[in-house]
Amino acid sequence: MPFSDFHGNADVVRTVREMLARDHFPHAVILSGPQGSGKFTLAQMVAKAMNCLERPVSDGLPDFCGVCANCTRIGQADALEERFAEAVEVRENLRDADKRETRILVQTHPDVTIIPPDPPQMLVKVDQVRHVIREIYYKPAEGKQRVYIFSEADFMKEAANSLLKILEEPPDFASIFLLTDNPSALLPTIRSRCMHLRLSALPLEDVESYLGTVRPELKPRERALVARLCGGGLGRASNLDLTQYLAARQDALTLLAPSMGEKDHSDLFRVTDAYRGGAEGKAKLDQTIRTLYALLEDLLFLKSGTRELVRNIDIEVQLGKMAEQVDFAWIVEAVRQLGELETGMRRNLLRTLALDAFATSLERTPA
Repeated sequence: MPFSDFHGNADVVRTVREMLARDHFPHAVILSGPQGSGKFTLAQMVAKAMNCLERPVSDGLPDFCGVCANCTRIGQADALEERFAEAVEVRENLRDADKRETRILVQTHPDVTIIPPDPPQMLVKVDQVRHVIREIYYKPAEGKQRVYIFSEADFMKEAANSLLKILEEPPDFASIFLLTDNPSALLPTIRSRCMHLRLSALPLEDVESYLGTVRPELKPRERALVARLCGGGLGRASNLDLTQYLAARQDALTLLAPSMGEKDHSDLFRVTDAYRGGAEGKAKLDQTIRTLYALLEDLLFLKSGTRELVRNIDIEVQLGKMAEQVDFAWIVEAVRQLGELETGMRRNLLRTLALDAFATSLERTPA
């Protein structure tokens, strides 16, 4: 998979390759863009190009072969979700004392390390950054450049402060990638020490066309829906489980029902009672929270007269009726309450009770 296989954002890809050609890649890069825009894919491509044993050239710029020993081993981490799940499983099988001391890292090549958010809080923790600090000043073992990829740059405060130590005095043979949907969430002192590259969302038509190739089982209306739900991100569109999303959306609509005048709460309590503890319950809740944000955003679009931005196009009529029942102040309050729910989940609040409280707190006389 050479650079030419990367979909869209040709200007960013060319900028990256030109920096590789000068053999002076920045020591730290913030790579931002919407979810599924290819941030991790591009970072992995750069890691392969830096350490490729063949170092081919295409269009007059550096590329990577994808088949040499270094490219192959780095490429084993392309399926990051699988590697992450394996690392979590290994930690879960450790003794309790060792489990507390172990942080999640993905390293399929000695010179390329991926640092994902550490569960259960799903934040980058200080021990993960300290691991990078211990390693980064050693020269590469089998490649030319050490590469560290923070797959989601959501840092705990102490971890973010520790990262500054590396950014202030980085070695010449190491590069750090910070991947994020929201670069403004990073400390200003971190942003000022990094080069910033942004990947833009692809046009919806391009995503639909791509889905027609990689997911032929989807009907045209389903492709249109998936393209809008994914906001122009190919990676997200490729992997979105539409059945799972629709189930989460039905739960989300049930949570909003009391605010729309539904007086019988029996459906609400049946739905929230299904959100139990454990990793499976957490994944289900995370999906529902993301879906709630999407629905609230669609209500905002409809209230503001920008119907063309609505993502849940298959239920646009239903959303239109909901938008007529609430005002802008209700939407703002719903987003605030949802943010508090999301924060509460990180403190391990009871999921069923928290969801019931969220739904009933928004119940009001329709506008």
